[in-house]
Amino acid sequence: MTVPQSACLRAALQVGYSWLDRGSSALLAVEQAIRLLERSGLFNAGNGSKLQLDGMRRMDASIMEGNQLRAGAVASIEGIVHPITAARLVMEETDHVLLVGPSATQFAEHFKVERHRLRTPPRRLSYGAMLKLKRATRDGHGTVGAVALDRSGTVAAGASTGGIDRMLPGRVGDTPILGCGVYADNETGAVSMTGLGESIIRVAVAKEICERLAQGTTPTTAARLVLQKLVARIEGSAGCLGLTPDGRFAIRHSAPHMMAGWWDGRGKLIVRDRFP
Repeated sequence: MTVPQSACLRAALQVGYSWLDRGSSALLAVEQAIRLLERSGLFNAGNGSKLQLDGMRRMDASIMEGNQLRAGAVASIEGIVHPITAARLVMEETDHVLLVGPSATQFAEHFKVERHRLRTPPRRLSYGAMLKLKRATRDGHGTVGAVALDRSGTVAAGASTGGIDRMLPGRVGDTPILGCGVYADNETGAVSMTGLGESIIRVAVAKEICERLAQGTTPTTAARLVLQKLVARIEGSAGCLGLTPDGRFAIRHSAPHMMAGWWDGRGKLIVRDRFP
């Protein structure tokens, strides 16, 4: 973990907790923490999003609260600094859950969600050339996310991503798909995922972790078992944040490293890049 990334994660935890400490909702705390990470340009989200093979940035995000199971998401949105806010607007201003592509961008612009100042011109590559380049590229990935619990006992989860290195135009990962990248339910808990989206989708990881929580499994054990399944069944790679309505939590990953942290407003604020 680089020093700027570590400092940014600490700042995000402090921002999120400051909202909770003032009595705000878990939903708002999650959104505000993720907004800081999106704006920083230090992570693969918002200003730091990776380019797709045609040279464009297309981003995904989702947010969900556990009381009424309200949720909103955007996929393949372009030119927006804060996709997480666009996702929340989908939840609050429409009766939909997911908007995609140019229509999602138009929706965000209508509500004056901040736009990127720097625009990257598209690359002039044939689709065949993009496919060849895709096969020759080793993908990296990364997602920012947060989970929170407020004074009312409501949990919330959110995630925002720029996808993976050199992805095909229109590729969508797990982040905007409820039950895969994000899920929140006051009867079980809140989960936010990072990792290779294609593998997370195939196992519906976030929902499966929540289902194990419903059966009485601890957050640490639930996360460990589902990540083990991901590796054993499809050689997937992921990390997760999990939080129950009674305040128990887990940070687990099957990849060698995952930058993450936690804070309950008391004691030491924890940020590191490996959680056993």
